[in-house]
Amino acid sequence: MEDVLWAGVRFLHVLSAMLWVGGQLTVSLVVMPLARRTLDGERRSTVLTAIGRRFGTLTAGFFLPVQLGTGIALAWGAGVTWASLLEPGYGRVLAAKLALFCVVMAAATLHGATNRTRPRLARTMAVTSLVTSIGVVLLATLLPRI
Repeated sequence: MEDVLWAGVRFLHVLSAMLWVGGQLTVSLVVMPLARRTLDGERRSTVLTAIGRRFGTLTAGFFLPVQLGTGIALAWGAGVTWASLLEPGYGRVLAAKLALFCVVMAAATLHGATNRTRPRLARTMAVTSLVTSIGVVLLATLLPRI
């Protein structure tokens, strides 16, 4: 029964990450190009702002709490300690994943905060968030099973 519980926790962790990164890719590769081609400046701005706000709300209300909660639970269940984050293998890969996740969150926050006032910085932060999110997924796949 305990294995089923941990499988459920891992499933929620992966599902949340999938929705977060998949959402970023969908907006970047599907929604934005289509909006640029089909909507005038004012409508495009309105639609993309609404999408960004909705995605931000889902991030703050669902993705981030699920990622943090399940991530902490998985690390605890695996016996991860602060000291073990410096050890080769699982510890260092997890530490790199956590560091990159912090970069993702900082970039996403800056993107949202500067979207109206500094569009060039906002775009850079959006790309940074997307690329580093993919890096987090890559590091997650490199975590050895323990």
